[in-house]
Amino acid sequence: MSGRLIVVSNRVAVPGRLRAPSAGGMAVAVKAALKNRSAVWFGWSGEVAAAARAETRTVRVNKVDYVFFDLTSVDIREYYSGFAKSVLWPVLHYRVDLQQYSRLDASGYLRVNRLFADRLSPLLEDDDVVWVHDYHLMPLARELRSRGCRNAIGFFLHAPCAPQDVLQAMPSHDVILGALAHYDLVGFQTENDRDNFEQYMVARGAEPMRDGAIETGGRRVRLGVFPVGIETLAFHRLARFGARSTLVRRVRESLGESRLIISVDRLDCSKGILNRMKAFERFLEIDPAWRSKATLLQVTPARAEDDQRLRGMAAELAGLIGRINGRFGDAAWTPIRYVNRSYSRGALAGLCRLADVALVTPLRDGMNLVAKEFVAAQDREDPGTLVLSQFAGAANELDRALIVNPHETDAVAVALKRALEMPLPERRERHAAMLDRLMTSDIETWAESYVSALVESHPARGIFDGIRSLVGMLGEQRAFATQGSLASR
Repeated sequence: MSGRLIVVSNRVAVPGRLRAPSAGGMAVAVKAALKNRSAVWFGWSGEVAAAARAETRTVRVNKVDYVFFDLTSVDIREYYSGFAKSVLWPVLHYRVDLQQYSRLDASGYLRVNRLFADRLSPLLEDDDVVWVHDYHLMPLARELRSRGCRNAIGFFLHAPCAPQDVLQAMPSHDVILGALAHYDLVGFQTENDRDNFEQYMVARGAEPMRDGAIETGGRRVRLGVFPVGIETLAFHRLARFGARSTLVRRVRESLGESRLIISVDRLDCSKGILNRMKAFERFLEIDPAWRSKATLLQVTPARAEDDQRLRGMAAELAGLIGRINGRFGDAAWTPIRYVNRSYSRGALAGLCRLADVALVTPLRDGMNLVAKEFVAAQDREDPGTLVLSQFAGAANELDRALIVNPHETDAVAVALKRALEMPLPERRERHAAMLDRLMTSDIETWAESYVSALVESHPARGIFDGIRSLVGMLGEQRAFATQGSLASR
């Protein structure tokens, strides 16, 4: 790869900006891709534009240019809060019933993708490789191609991908999801996600190829599986340091003899937090011996963009936790500690290391890096136990966790009891197997494998399309001569 790597995402985490928005696990993934490269990270600043056409700004740090611009309040409402978060997010997570579609929002989504293309196109050089991230920017390659971009362009979906019948329940699905056919490589977290998208495209007339690609509309699109990893060694060190922090020491002292169960999620319908609370309640019902001896710490960071539905969910969750605590708690023990605030990465790493069990039970998740971080944070000599939903992408790799169906309340309760009572030799064996997997498939391996696959996916397609274009412009005879010239290079 001789050119720059151009990473495009909804938001850009600009170093040194006090109000730089956090992109969570995706920000860590993108930074791994940028490491030791001549690169550009391009996207929205996270700020509201003071004018309709705010200027693009650039901050250079080492060899990376952070290029960003503001969006108007209308753009944010329609493109981000409207279509991306209220239609694409629930549909991709299998929740068609929660989508709130409007033509205005769909129009805003396409308009902002055109804006991204308008701002990005002039910056591109011939050898640049473009890597677009997540569902906010599905149509971007189509917009770039329409502006003459011949570069290698790849897309990675951090969210899960629902089956074709669910995807087809989304209005304008062919305009949005069908636009992924303009990428050279479309990457997914799991084989199931990849297969779901392939079946969707085949149902629309695409031809599956033996090498894992599809052909549609004269284009060849490679579909691949690239499970996102974490900074395994770095997070392990961070957890060891965080375990000595004042916060972790105070939590340890406050628990007394009680064992700690930890869950960390943002408030979202896909995370299964309500189901989890009911499973913990069932655990206390069926095994009274654990009352006062196990405490669940649920960390749910506040979200600035909470909508009415999420506010309703927050109220329901608070009510459920209050009922459980009132039913089982006493003056000396609170069964569930519910914390609706953010902690630093180091603090969370320390809390993960302190915990005896991680209860990671999303109803549907693209990957769930919290599960991987819990494993990385553990003391190898005395590790905690991971209880993990079968519907998290991480379950494919962390198969030595206790895998559960989050919809089966009794089964999760039984798994929680087993996790707390698991003997040390079994805990060590399960943890060692999962940690080995995380060491060999870390975040840098993920980034390198995707970029390599993208570069490999492009040249054949570029030559094929170039010849095809020349045939249309110059006629058969001259095209034949051009093919010979290309073949001789």
